[in-house]
Amino acid sequence: MAGKFVLFTDSTGMFRWRLKAGDGEIIAASQAYDSKDSAQKGIDSVRSHAPGAEVIDDSVRA
Repeated sequence: MAGKFVLFTDSTGMFRWRLKAGDGEIIAASQAYDSKDSAQKGIDSVRSHAPGAEVIDDSVRA
């Protein structure tokens, strides 16, 4: 099953989104947005930039 973006309002009335894996696990969560349109633009940005995103390992432990 494919992942999906879930757009919702939080307890303070701000718009947020979560990216859920096919099994329902949350694998990414957004910041709070003032408008639904801004939240949708955040989703669109992740969709357009993430496919080729580089992984940079800044971890201290090996």
